[in-house]
Order: sequence, then C-alpha cells, then structure tokens
Amino acid sequence: MAERLIVVGADAGGMAAASQARRRRGPDDLEIVAFDRGRFTSYSACGIPYWISGLVDERDDLVARDPATFRDEYHVDVRLRHEVTAIDLDRREVVARDLAGGGEVHERFDTLVYATGATPVHPKWARTDADGVFGVQTLDDGDALRDWLERDPAPRRAVVVGGGYIGVEMAEALIVRGLEVTLVEQADQPMSTVDPDMAGLVADAMRGLGIDIRTGVTVTGLETRDGRVTGVRTDAGEFPADVVVLGLGVRPNTALGEAAGLPVGPSGGIRVDRRMRVIGTDGVWAAGDCVETLHRVSGQPVNIPLGTHANKQGRVAGINIGGGYATFPGVIGTAVTKVCDLEVGRTGLRESDATAAGFEFVSVVTESTNRAGYYPGARTMTVKLIAEKPGGRLLGAQIVGWSEAAKRIDTLAVALWNGMTVDAMTGLDLGYAPPYAPVWDPVLIAARKAVDALSA
Repeated sequence: MAERLIVVGADAGGMAAASQARRRRGPDDLEIVAFDRGRFTSYSACGIPYWISGLVDERDDLVARDPATFRDEYHVDVRLRHEVTAIDLDRREVVARDLAGGGEVHERFDTLVYATGATPVHPKWARTDADGVFGVQTLDDGDALRDWLERDPAPRRAVVVGGGYIGVEMAEALIVRGLEVTLVEQADQPMSTVDPDMAGLVADAMRGLGIDIRTGVTVTGLETRDGRVTGVRTDAGEFPADVVVLGLGVRPNTALGEAAGLPVGPSGGIRVDRRMRVIGTDGVWAAGDCVETLHRVSGQPVNIPLGTHANKQGRVAGINIGGGYATFPGVIGTAVTKVCDLEVGRTGLRESDATAAGFEFVSVVTESTNRAGYYPGARTMTVKLIAEKPGGRLLGAQIVGWSEAAKRIDTLAVALWNGMTVDAMTGLDLGYAPPYAPVWDPVLIAARKAVDALSA
C-alpha cells in the first residue's frame, strides 16, 4: 500500500510541499490528498490589491497553478471547499466537512503537512452581517469586494481600517478606482514595519494622493442602515463610508493544530525544526504563515507571514518528505511595497527591534537620488541603516523613495544575511550608469555615513 500524505491548506506552503514530494516519489509510492476550505489553489494573495485597482485584469491571473494542474500533472487529489475540522494524531486521521455537498469525510494519513496559513484579526466591532464590510485575505474576499465596488450606484466613500501593508495597498487601490478614501490607524503612524521617521515619508506621500490619514484613532463600531454599512465610529468621531476594508493584520492559524496537540511557540506559530518537522510530533510537518521561524539577526523566534517564506518552507518540507534533505535557514524580514509611485523597502531590525534584542547601535538617515542628478527622472531616495556598536555589523535597513528604490533593499538584505559590517559595505562593487545610479550609490552613501557615526 502506498504511503499517504495529507496536506491541510492548498495554498503556497501546502502545495509547494506536495509538489516537491511528488517530484521525488511517484503516485504508486506516495498518495497525496490536499484539503482546502476555499475555491482556489496556489494563488497570490499579495496581488489582490492590484486586481481590485484594475491594474491586474483577471482574477485568474493571480492563480499560479489551478486544481486541474495539480490533479493531472502532479497526481494530487485536491479537495476544495473541504474544511478540515479535526486532526487525530493517535488514529492518524483527519476529519473534513464538505462545505459544498454537505457531510463529513474521514481520511487516514501516514504523513501530514499542516499549512493552514494565517487568519485575519477581527475585533468584535468588525463581526457584522451588514453588507459593505470586507477583508482582503483570499480570492473569495477579492471577488466579493470587486462585486460591491461595481454595483450600481457605485460606492463613493471608503474607510480602510489599519495602516499595515494591506491597508496601505488597499487605500491606494481604492483611490485609483476614484473613491474618497480615509485610512484609520490606531498607532501613531501607518506602516509600523518601518521606523516612525521613515513612516512619516510614506504618510506624506499618501496624503499627496488625496488619502485622508487619521492616526492615533481607535475604531469602536460600525454604523449601518437597512443592512448596509454607512460609517465607522471612532473615538475621534464618525467617518461616513459606503465600503469598509479591514486591514488589521493576521495571526497564525493554529487553532486546529493546537486542538490536536501541536506545539505553539512564543510568536504564536507552530514550532518546527530546520527541516520543517513539527517539534516532538512524528510524521507531521508544517509550513507557511502558521509556523514560527528563527530571525537570523535577533536570534528570536518570529512569525512573519509572507508568501516568499511559505513557498521556501513548503519546498523544504516536500524535499524531506520525498526522501531528500533540505533545511530552512530562517528569515531577516525583508519586504517591499509601494504607494502609487512611492516605493518602500525594509530588512532586518527596526530601532525598536534592536533595542528589544539588547543591541547597542547607531542609526543614520541619508538622502540621495535614484540616478545621476543630471539625468532626467532623478528623484530623492531616503536610506536608513542601523549598525551594531562598536563593530559596525549591519542590523537593519529601510528605504523610501521613487523609481529604483525598493529593489535596492535586496542589496542590503544580502549584506545583512552574510553578516557584513557597514565598513565592508563601503567597498561593494555596485553597478553604475547615469540612468540607474549616481557614482556613489545610495547604499554606499548610507554605509559611509554609518561608518562615520560609529567613529564619532
């Protein structure tokens, strides 16, 4: 009898694991069944704001591999609209509810991949049956929001609650669609993934687009009429709305795993080893937004929900399940986003992270241009570096600027990954041509200033 692999969650982490396992073991040796409560496999949730705005034409453009591809080419039995409700580790069995046809199915497993992703943060005030209130975590969410925006009469006023990546990107998407947009954020800044001084640059650019940003504001409830949302109540007054988008962040979706006895770490994610095996649980692996991993700079356990990590972790799990050997080396928190033409990148630790981890450090902020100053289209780029005292090891970096800004964070991410000092970085042999960079690249200018700060 073939060994049986059950995958719980048919998106990035789960299907990367299934695909890698299949490449190493044929269907006569390994049977693979994948369950997911949604209607899609392996799609880009990060692309939803660009589909909502109209920049991406079709929803299916966001789907990397559809269920038919997995069934026909990978011989994976994909069961969509099936929600796994229980995992019995003693009996080696999962129980799933058929959301479309009704009833339950019980399926045995020899090996299990837990890849349930993350679940959106929904405070009590957001739990409503009123129409016009939307999350944007899944393609189903995107479908519902698109339909609402295209109704007649079309919504005119939008309130986005939450100023993280999704909130900022959705505010842009709705502005592009011609709505009046208010972004409400409880913290003192949007984009808390960067330091306040850099977040201020992002906020200024958003206001320049016409987005009304309200920080330090706590939402207390929703106003509704005739079953539809009409406004958002806050401690600073009410904001009228024809549509409300929730961007309050996510947390690891571990409830099912915890109920089965899977261990959860201090970050809230499932604990795994470097090969993505669940700690202390034979034959169970985990990958994606539901797991905890190691931050290579702070040395602390973290949960950073990004598709880049999920795909890599799933690949590692699948290679190991298939009989190979692979490890996941940890993360440094590299991420990029944009607000229309403004680009934002970050990697490593913020100042608050470095302080919490016990580092002594200097931080420097420099302004340069993305191209040679005389070349058409040259625009300002702000780079921030955080370096450990006294040796100068890079701890973190942030960039806010226009064209060619965000991807420069990759240069800094490579330096950070390899433990470079800012002094060593001043000698990096980076490419130069007037259309692409000044003679002294913004990365090199920032590194030089950090060296000066360390010797001051």
